[in-house]
Amino acid sequence: MEITFIEARDLPDAWFQCVYNIFDKGRVYQIERGSFKGQRRLEYDFVLVKITHPETRPLIPDMPPGVGLPPPTDMEYVNEYLEKLCSSSSKSESEDYTYGMYLEEQIQEVIRMYRDEGFGTNQACMAVCDQRSIFLDDPPCLRQIDTRIYPGEERLHFICYFRSWDLWAGFPSNLAGIQLLKEYMSDEIGVRPGETLALSKGMHLYEYAWELGKTRAYRN
Repeated sequence: MEITFIEARDLPDAWFQCVYNIFDKGRVYQIERGSFKGQRRLEYDFVLVKITHPETRPLIPDMPPGVGLPPPTDMEYVNEYLEKLCSSSSKSESEDYTYGMYLEEQIQEVIRMYRDEGFGTNQACMAVCDQRSIFLDDPPCLRQIDTRIYPGEERLHFICYFRSWDLWAGFPSNLAGIQLLKEYMSDEIGVRPGETLALSKGMHLYEYAWELGKTRAYRN
């Protein structure tokens, strides 16, 4: 298993670097179970992305003039994703779950934990899924948001793990929404938002997005 490390300044930079490098670091396989079954994915074995200034605006990538591609996401969708992260009541009848079903109470407990008991803890980790999730047709992709505040630094850092992660449209939407969540929690705790570390053993481009990625990364 090859481990790829990418360090980026902001969220759009992280997305671009991941798209650019997957054509060198990724491997192709056919999907036997999961989204787009029967098609192929180009996927990193394991990737760690460190983003030093994820609060920098804009939170989502745009497309340079002349590329001829639409942006992979927009802030309207990011805000919808944020609601799904934070609120259990956002679940529709057609959905098996929302992230908010798992995270809503944990978000408030992490805020309380840091605010009332201090920063010296390893317990402020929020889990997504339960013992029944593996039986779902489409289990949660985001599985964990761990947190850290170093005493004296007073910045809230996020460490996020995705079991599977659509690089083209999912990555920019997800990390922008997660950053907005981090900023809310930081404000409630009384600290500044910090870095984001994002990890995945399943960050991929679906086959339909290969040419899109090559065009954006100037790899044609």
